Amino acid sequence: MPKYYMDSKDAEPLLDIASYARRGPGRRDRLASPEADLIFRTVRHTPEVMVKVLTQGRQNLAAIRSHLSYLNRHGQLDIETDLGERVAGNAIDEDLVRGWDLDVEEYRRSARLGPRRDRSPPKLVHKLLFSMPPGTPPVKVLAAVRHFAREEFALKHRYAMVLHTDVPHPHVHMVVKSVSEQGIRLHIQKAMLRHWRGEFARHLREQGVPANATERAVRGHSTLHKSDRICRAHHRGASTHMRERVEAVVASLVNGSLRVETGKYRLLETREEVKRGWQAASDLLLSAGQPQAAADVRRFIEQMPMPKTERELLAAALVDHARKPPVREQRLSR
Repeated sequence: MPKYYMDSKDAEPLLDIASYARRGPGRRDRLASPEADLIFRTVRHTPEVMVKVLTQGRQNLAAIRSHLSYLNRHGQLDIETDLGERVAGNAIDEDLVRGWDLDVEEYRRSARLGPRRDRSPPKLVHKLLFSMPPGTPPVKVLAAVRHFAREEFALKHRYAMVLHTDVPHPHVHMVVKSVSEQGIRLHIQKAMLRHWRGEFARHLREQGVPANATERAVRGHSTLHKSDRICRAHHRGASTHMRERVEAVVASLVNGSLRVETGKYRLLETREEVKRGWQAASDLLLSAGQPQAAADVRRFIEQMPMPKTERELLAAALVDHARKPPVREQRLSR
């Protein structure tokens, strides 16, 4: 089976202030309209979309059936397919697993045909998550994901999706068959994921929902990169990884030996790159006769929090928690 990387439609960041963005030679004296719109949304703190690839779980038919059962809440919710049908209950197994020929793909995986038998078998499906902050109309989130899926996967990759509203932030789970109807395997890369975030935000705006898609570093936020398994365990309060990290930070605070991590210097370098990009955008807005917009960008730069490593973030959270009065004192003071 041939393997190709899907075209990400030449997705290029609209704002040239991140390390991955490169432009052609020549100086620019104005911002394009899409770039200016992105700048205005960012400095005004427009809600950011989230598009995530879920990597946890096994990739076999039993695991996929279990995931689909979780998505439809064991028959309580309907799953919408790429054909516009709504599937519920036990029909999921017949319509999705067999209808997508996943049993055939499973046989190919288990047979390990070809010269590369030492490699792990490829994925049967990709699990995607589209989410928005609390307060976003769930029906519009679903509509935006539906339009997104039609543009990106229709007549190529089979897919199914379901809306979940049991938590404050409305989100849509999507399952996409890895191999297209043309036999091309979908490989999700960072550039493609950035493109998907931008398209999801665009479809939300078309639904009348304010939405933006920028990198956390561009917005001046530090981030902790953890695997899905660690994040889920942390939310359950059962993460041994995070517990060990917290215990190490506590010991450092007690001993007064909290040291600067080597990654701190990289964070500072990235921050300087981001600031230079924002300053260049401010200069272009000022030269274009938009002094108020240029002032908003400069104010945005000044309000950026200092970049912090994981250890610094944990230490700040522990100190803040220690300064809060016990729960009983809080109740008595009310």
